[in-house]
Amino acid sequence: MPSNQSKTAAGALLLAIISLATHATPTGALVIKAARLYDGVSDHLVSPGVVVVRGTRIEAVGSAASVPSDATVIDAGDATLLPGFIDAHTHLGWAYSASYDQREMERMRKGAPEIALDASVWVRKTLMAGFTTVRDLGSTDFIDLALRNAIASGAIAGPRMLIAIRGIGATGGHADDFSGYRHNLFGREPGIEDGVADGPAEIRKAVRWVVKNGADVVKVHMTGGVLSLTDDIHRPQLTQDEVDALVDEAHALGRRTAAHAHSSEGARRAIRAGIDSIEHGTFVDGETLDLMETKGTVLVPTLMTTQGIRERLESESNLPAPIAEKGRAALAHIKTMMTMAIARHVIIGLGTDASVYPHGRNAEEFGHLVDMGMSPLAALKAGTSVDATLLGIAADTGSLERGKRADIVAVPGDPFTNIRQTERVFLVVKDGVVYRRN
Repeated sequence: MPSNQSKTAAGALLLAIISLATHATPTGALVIKAARLYDGVSDHLVSPGVVVVRGTRIEAVGSAASVPSDATVIDAGDATLLPGFIDAHTHLGWAYSASYDQREMERMRKGAPEIALDASVWVRKTLMAGFTTVRDLGSTDFIDLALRNAIASGAIAGPRMLIAIRGIGATGGHADDFSGYRHNLFGREPGIEDGVADGPAEIRKAVRWVVKNGADVVKVHMTGGVLSLTDDIHRPQLTQDEVDALVDEAHALGRRTAAHAHSSEGARRAIRAGIDSIEHGTFVDGETLDLMETKGTVLVPTLMTTQGIRERLESESNLPAPIAEKGRAALAHIKTMMTMAIARHVIIGLGTDASVYPHGRNAEEFGHLVDMGMSPLAALKAGTSVDATLLGIAADTGSLERGKRADIVAVPGDPFTNIRQTERVFLVVKDGVVYRRN
């Protein structure tokens, strides 16, 4: 179980974090106009674009939508209205640091209250970048829980969060934060409260533990990680029986699942078990991608991870040699994997692994998806309606449709012509509230 100190720190954050957003809530209807609109589900732009919002919901959308007499009107001009973006893979409770040594020191030096105060800034940056919903796939000290609840209560500004509490994995694997340190440095061996479990029975208990403590989604580590010091990205870290137990237990409890998996065998075990998404997939082969296409498993390639690795390799002199070697291999192979995935019509969602790069740059993922061969249309769907379906919230958000949450962003120009316009968000509306308007 978590320590009393961790529970107290996480609970106190709901009262202690008072970084209130500057935002505007119209008293009547809100009407947003622009030269163009993309609804997130169709295959074309609408021109001109009009969205009518009343309260937290979309009342009408489309060129023919009428403007109510009590409306506050925002005319975005030569711009495109889009659904609020969704990032299916973040770590908003983890700090970014360009220095490996600094990051490791800060993990041990900073307590949960200080990290959570830092994170209240990171979630705001993410929202201002146009991301109104995220799936956060792992944190420590219940910081993700505190962030989710503080955002939902209106105490701080940030995206709607679905959280995992902790990723689950094997002793010595990617979930084991004690790996790479001398034995007993932390005075104990990691256990279920750290996301470490072995054998089907322990794995089921770990799933129940994260769900008991507030998890909306269950994440599993099937292979090593590029940025972890001691584990091999090419070797599976859970048996078939173990991942079968995890997916079965999570689905029985009404939770969707995500698998960190860089290579084929670990990914295939998760796919056979019925996992909902494969995260990263850097080295997976054609056979694995064929299985994903057959099963409808979503690939979330987190291309901003490779961007973050590239920047570290270019700038950091103290990156440990094993991590640098894995990073260079990932950069060399990611294009091959993406080309095969696109050719096989694997469902691709947008996720960034935020914290591997500086928070707030999430929208660069759209451009990376297009650089890898996706069309701007497919990339925009990945970060809106595809992600909403993956997260199980498509009835509520992910598209501009009547009755859905009023999550709206505006970007200059036409992102179908230049996908990088998604990096220039100047209007952000979440649940009918204007959080950003430049």
